[in-house]
Amino acid sequence: MAYIDNIKMFVRVYELGNMSAAARDQRTSPAVASSRIAELERHLGVRLFNRTTRALHATEHGRLFYDGARNILESISEAEGTVMEATQNPRGTLYIAAPLGLGRRVIAPTIPLFQLQFPEIDIRLRLSDRLVDVTAEGLDLAFHLGTLADSDLKVRGIAECERLLVASPNYVAKHGSPADGEALIRDKHACLNLRFPGAQEFQWTLETPDGPKRYEISGPLESDDGDVLTDWAVAGCGIILKPRFEIAHHLTSGSLIPVATATPPYPVQLACLSPSRRHRDPKVQVFTEFMVQKCKGALRQAEVV
Repeated sequence: MAYIDNIKMFVRVYELGNMSAAARDQRTSPAVASSRIAELERHLGVRLFNRTTRALHATEHGRLFYDGARNILESISEAEGTVMEATQNPRGTLYIAAPLGLGRRVIAPTIPLFQLQFPEIDIRLRLSDRLVDVTAEGLDLAFHLGTLADSDLKVRGIAECERLLVASPNYVAKHGSPADGEALIRDKHACLNLRFPGAQEFQWTLETPDGPKRYEISGPLESDDGDVLTDWAVAGCGIILKPRFEIAHHLTSGSLIPVATATPPYPVQLACLSPSRRHRDPKVQVFTEFMVQKCKGALRQAEVV
């Protein structure tokens, strides 16, 4: 297995472009990662990466070896999956990504229940509100909340999630409650924005009598963490656009109330994304089915609020 481990490390270094990041991904040290790459280079008799103090780039030999290395790992994964499917005993490690709000409220609390049923499946969960590249980051599955771009990923739709514009009673008392999107802009309401590196210019698309309309919102506060925006809204700092399930407890307690209800946001699609080469893996399949049902249950619960 040492040679396979070396290939795995090479693939992750190539995809992440960083030795330390690849080492963390494979749960080892940078020294071990560097040693595995060096051993692979000695075996092949070529240099796979050019290294400087600031960067690491694949050589021409490295680029040529990458496709074959990926095919080797995928063939091994498929062979293991076939055996596990035949024995009805899925096992191995799943690398999962999810948005922060969904991950904290639904995915993470459900994983212990999943592992009770499938103790031989290890989970590596990453939570972030940034856009993730499922293929480049070596993920087996990613939960996506939003508009889906065209890609080669396999998509398993889960549900449409209702979204609301909300603010705290204190904010409304001080600044008024905008009736619609036009008032939102005209009265210069403070809108709390979700921003992260690589994000496009932020707009809110609202449902109007004339169809969908985009509003160029602005405000004094931004964050790449959606829960931080919710905390700021509760503190009276402005208006947020959120899926109902993420703020259900605040709606129940009255710490957040709907605003601009004449032009509500459109629902957002919740889906599971997986690379084509992995969606038939038994451990991916059982995890997907399990989490789809749990997500639907959590969303139904939030809808009654």
